[in-house]
Amino acid sequence: MANELADPQVRRDSLAVSLAQSELLQSESAQASGAARPKAVVLLSGGLDSATAAAQAIADGYEVLALSLRYGQRHERELQAAQTIARTLDIRPHFIVDVNLGQWGGSALTDLNKPIPSNGVQPGIVPATYVPGRNTVFIALALSLAEVQDAVAIYLGINAVDYSGYPDCRPEYLAAYQTLATLSSKVGLDGQAPRLIAPLLDDSKLDIVRRALALGVPIAETWSCYQGDREPCGLCDSCRIRDKALIEAGCPELATPMGRQLHESEQVQRL
Repeated sequence: MANELADPQVRRDSLAVSLAQSELLQSESAQASGAARPKAVVLLSGGLDSATAAAQAIADGYEVLALSLRYGQRHERELQAAQTIARTLDIRPHFIVDVNLGQWGGSALTDLNKPIPSNGVQPGIVPATYVPGRNTVFIALALSLAEVQDAVAIYLGINAVDYSGYPDCRPEYLAAYQTLATLSSKVGLDGQAPRLIAPLLDDSKLDIVRRALALGVPIAETWSCYQGDREPCGLCDSCRIRDKALIEAGCPELATPMGRQLHESEQVQRL
């Protein structure tokens, strides 16, 4: 046991579990006594990860309010999904804010002249779907909303394991932003800055799917595809990572037809 505790990762994991258990016990105690539940803001994109983070916040005992951004993305499908998820999980209020990062482009997600990559994730390369400053802007707006609404936490769906190489999905980014949250607000100066909670940070995509299933997330209603067609494409990085995890989790019916086809082809090649 002593050797395990000497491992920094084990200590971090143990601390995270202890904090989560403590918060849950406090929330259950507050509900039992009739006290108001603590509030949490969730950044709800409409994708699987953010929907799972929202469901986790609810399971952790928070009164959840959602913030979605119309940031100049290629399509409205994910925002439509975010609205559906908010209704399904009974999240109210749900704020949708316009902040058009697409005015200056810089990403395949905000510039229609840039093609969406469809050749799979390339290790060590930040893909063309990276949107400069997106998470930085989103979390700043969430901090503003949290301070006005007296929310004590902000739940984020960012993930550092199966992410597509985005620099703003790393643990060090989150830690730096937590410091900024403490320095940049009145509540921070009072020692009450909202905690940035990324429950999926160290999860694989398969872990996320399993967590979503356990929490009752309406996976079929989420939208992760970078394209905005009638059906998800099954070829973009987001679809490929999601489909692989869904199939491995025993839910091939939730994967795209293209994802199932790619999986079957991989299985044949291994024979």
